[in-house]
Amino acid sequence: MTPFASFLSGLLIGVAIAAPVGPIGVLCIRRALAHGRLSGFVSGLGAAAADALYGVVAAFGLSVVMQTLVGLQGWLQAGGAAFLLLLAIRIARAPVPEIGTAPAGLGAGALAAQFLGVFLLTLANPATILSFIAIFAGAGLGAGTGAGALRLDAAAAMVGGVFVGSAAWWLLLSQGVALFRHRLGGPGLKLVNFASAAMLGAFALWTLRQLLTHG
Repeated sequence: MTPFASFLSGLLIGVAIAAPVGPIGVLCIRRALAHGRLSGFVSGLGAAAADALYGVVAAFGLSVVMQTLVGLQGWLQAGGAAFLLLLAIRIARAPVPEIGTAPAGLGAGALAAQFLGVFLLTLANPATILSFIAIFAGAGLGAGTGAGALRLDAAAAMVGGVFVGSAAWWLLLSQGVALFRHRLGGPGLKLVNFASAAMLGAFALWTLRQLLTHG
């Protein structure tokens, strides 16, 4: 496979990994509504960076890293669940932005913190790396010596495609959500706050329940 074809494949994989609605999607939607499209997009870039890192592991066949992440799965998930609970509490207690006013923008430091938080939260979900491994294996892709193995340049191009595809999804999502902000009204924004907190809390509790049940 050529580097260009690998990039296109990575692009599709990046969108496929990012698109399903989960805690990251809920968080980015809420941030785009509360703080503007840049906040939502930067948060999404944190997820895209983590996706690209997991793409490196899958594309280059870094089995030691895979085994380490799977071995730490319980601790990573517990940390992610605790972080989600804290976010849910903060969102539930946050004031609802006044309708008709511009969303409260954030400084560079706050945006960097949002990026890092989502990056770590995405890394705390080992299911992501398992998804990448399954997709790459199902397509017969990855660096190595097999018949479907990628050259190093093609593997690197695929990882780049994963990042661009994931980032493009978060850009579209944050832009689209911001366009509908003025249509929600005060009650609508209050409902978004409540629903975001409830969904993030539910994701966290479900993860903890899974850990206690299967731990």
